[in-house]
Amino acid sequence: MGKIIIKRLLQTLPTLLVVVTITFFLTRMLPGDPAVAILGIEAEPEDIEAMRAEMNLDKSLPEQYVLYLDGLLHGDFGYSYSYRQEVLSLIISRIPNTLSLTMVALLFAFFIGTAVGIVAALKQNTAIDYIFMVLALIGVSMPIFWLALMLVLQLSVNMSLLPVMGMGDWSKGVGDVVSHMILPAFCLATIPMATFARTTRSSMIDIMGSDYIRCLKARGIRRVKVIMIHALKNALPPLITVLGLQIAGTFTGAIITEGIFSWPGMGTMINTGINNRDYALIQGTVLFSAIMFVFCNMLVDVAYALLNPKVKLEKG
Repeated sequence: MGKIIIKRLLQTLPTLLVVVTITFFLTRMLPGDPAVAILGIEAEPEDIEAMRAEMNLDKSLPEQYVLYLDGLLHGDFGYSYSYRQEVLSLIISRIPNTLSLTMVALLFAFFIGTAVGIVAALKQNTAIDYIFMVLALIGVSMPIFWLALMLVLQLSVNMSLLPVMGMGDWSKGVGDVVSHMILPAFCLATIPMATFARTTRSSMIDIMGSDYIRCLKARGIRRVKVIMIHALKNALPPLITVLGLQIAGTFTGAIITEGIFSWPGMGTMINTGINNRDYALIQGTVLFSAIMFVFCNMLVDVAYALLNPKVKLEKG
């Protein structure tokens, strides 16, 4: 197991270098001058040039790239001129908000989607199965931003049932925070929920038709025990793989969702960075997201090896 983890860590280094390189040069392709965006169009030319020098924008692209890599090697993600704060400290202050929203959405999606997939598999080719799979198809196909706007219009504007701005205040009680989280978490959960349902259904159908499940039934073992212990356990590896992909997808979707619901996380922060041409902030948040993605995939590999002993033998 230790060799697998070390091998994956070594494999991540070239991936992160590619992410850093692509992000660095793509940010330089954004239209507009970052110094002008920070100081304003009415700033004096000498002030703009001084700001460009302070941001190292007066140097050539290769020189800027080398300086940025040198800073990363020393743990420096850069300085955000939009927030007047170090990028790393900004990420540390915002990541708990984004992770809380992402984890709530994923937990909701995993348990509901898995339960729906199990029921659909047990009711294969019935009306319940067709209804669930049509809903899952709609969930996968529905854009998050459209669903978020429709929920805001109906539940917040027209019916005034749920708040829509911010993440609530703990001083007002848990209910205030939960009420603010319902809409953004539900929007984030739709796509992974549908994916979990479809994956669980497919995996459970294959397993329920296997020989060892027939033997368990023939021995008189209760149907609930066969489904929840024996069948579901063997259906988990594909779900774990999908979970790893959905973590990254949900984390990315939070950028759009946070902007719509004014959730104070990394999504609103990176939107501010893009609008203000804040290169360091954009690069830092993208790099941190890539690190999260790689780390989650590594955890999925470890979990997969623990659930499926054959993976250990093959990798060994």
